[in-house]
Amino acid sequence: MIDYPNKLNIIFDKLKKLGIKPVLVGGYIRDKLLKLDSKDIDVELYGVDSLKKIEHILCEFGEVNSVGRSFGVCKLSYKGIDLDFSLPREDSKVADGHRGFFIQTYKNLDFKTAASRRDFTINAMGYDLVEKKLLDPFHGKEDLSNGLLKAVSIEKFDEDPLRILRAVGFSSRFEFELDSKLFQLIKYMVSKGALLELPQERIFSEFKKFLLRSKKPSLALKLLKSLHMESFFGVYNAERELDYFATCKTDNERVNLLIFLTLLYDKRDRGDIQRLIREKSLLQTISLFIDVKKSFLLESYSDYDIYLLATKVNIEHFLYYLDASYIGEKKEVILALKERAVNLDVLNCKLPPLIQGKDLINLKLSPSKEFHNILANVYEAQMRQEFTTKKEALKWTEYSSLFVNKKESQSLQDQH
Repeated sequence: MIDYPNKLNIIFDKLKKLGIKPVLVGGYIRDKLLKLDSKDIDVELYGVDSLKKIEHILCEFGEVNSVGRSFGVCKLSYKGIDLDFSLPREDSKVADGHRGFFIQTYKNLDFKTAASRRDFTINAMGYDLVEKKLLDPFHGKEDLSNGLLKAVSIEKFDEDPLRILRAVGFSSRFEFELDSKLFQLIKYMVSKGALLELPQERIFSEFKKFLLRSKKPSLALKLLKSLHMESFFGVYNAERELDYFATCKTDNERVNLLIFLTLLYDKRDRGDIQRLIREKSLLQTISLFIDVKKSFLLESYSDYDIYLLATKVNIEHFLYYLDASYIGEKKEVILALKERAVNLDVLNCKLPPLIQGKDLINLKLSPSKEFHNILANVYEAQMRQEFTTKKEALKWTEYSSLFVNKKESQSLQDQH
């Protein structure tokens, strides 16, 4: 029996009373058999011919999102659980790319035919909520037990180039071996340029999953290399660093991605980054982390050095990267730096400036291009701890040479 949240029975019972058979499908079944948590639940509905009818039935349980109507899918969030309801369907290849399919739904399609459109046997299982039994027409449970990733149909697998990347992702995530026929087919697809049918953004999206969802991201990198996919992803030598960070990731997926990517690229030519990553802010932060690591003396630093570091990077995030780049070998030194940054209150932000532009105006200066230089000069002195209070800062500013020269220049201009 497949376990699922009992609070969903109110929905399933209503569907059954209306002659509709709900079947849990896809990744939820796979994850439950692997004893893994699964947040999203996909439900295939048999005995109904219209998605509009499903929407009408489900609306009493919450707002129904029909954004996937063209694919025969509607979404419902019920008591913190995200559900996708779909009709059994068949897909026919009509154009290039992973979206080049004609989709036809059927009221009375049998489960095996409906499941035959799926990519891998481990994703082609279902759980019949009426008869309370596992549906496994392609022996996915056996492949799960054997740690084997096998295509539902080796003849139709090449219809969707995205399956290449999904194969790498599942193999890495679950530490499964690729079926030999599937491995050879994927190599052939890659050699024929199948990945060129995919947009760069989708390739990067799948690459992120390799990093974020795998216990050992190095497995994905090795598989990419063995499948001759270097032209899309490059060849890396940071396997140990990646696998180390995978054991101590943060709760922030965005930060985790930043660390993984920085670890990948800190030993490679900077131009390789832009081949895969198009997001400008992410590229800038990766480059900044790499450059700062080269210049910051981890074994010898002052408070000023920490203040200066905080103006360049988020120190906490940067320390995650440092720790992983040294594979934990400098953990004590890094923890000491973190504690010092915490004490200086700059772990996640830079030192707040005591003097701002409005303070210069209050000191009888008119706004000008020189404001930036004056404020930078004052902030530099603040980081060097030449003063620690607003009152001291104002006094220091008023008597600094840059400020005095500016006042004298302004006074001469006023006389003329």
